[in-house]
Amino acid sequence: MRQKKVRAMAAEILNCSRKDVWFDPKQADKVKGVMTREDVRGLVKEKVIMKSRGNSQSRARARVQQAKRKKGRKSGLGKRKGTRKARSEKKPRWMISVRSQRKMLRRLRKENPKAVSKSGYRRLYKRIKGGYFKGKNYLKAVVEGKND
Repeated sequence: MRQKKVRAMAAEILNCSRKDVWFDPKQADKVKGVMTREDVRGLVKEKVIMKSRGNSQSRARARVQQAKRKKGRKSGLGKRKGTRKARSEKKPRWMISVRSQRKMLRRLRKENPKAVSKSGYRRLYKRIKGGYFKGKNYLKAVVEGKND
């Protein structure tokens, strides 16, 4: 069978383009002797016909850049897009704020138990969880009764 036909059949079997089909030049006579699709499948199994690996884009330079970024390079003002708030992840930021507010609430309860019990420790704790307070100072102001 003509090589063109074999190439087309092999491309269908290997699920690739005709350009990507590779024949072993040492076994060209085997390829010429092919008659059916089953024969082509056999040659694919024998690795006489294979799918050639295309040239992919090199990642060498990207890896070098990545290593530099890991070290902390390439993060100057010129590389930044977005505010500091936008560049940081939300959850860790929330965790830091909540933990500091909870620590403040415990400290306030220890220092001034009357003020905290008046506004209700649990109520304040739940408000912290819900993101009610902007920060520690606002929490302190609420406990002291300056604003609610």
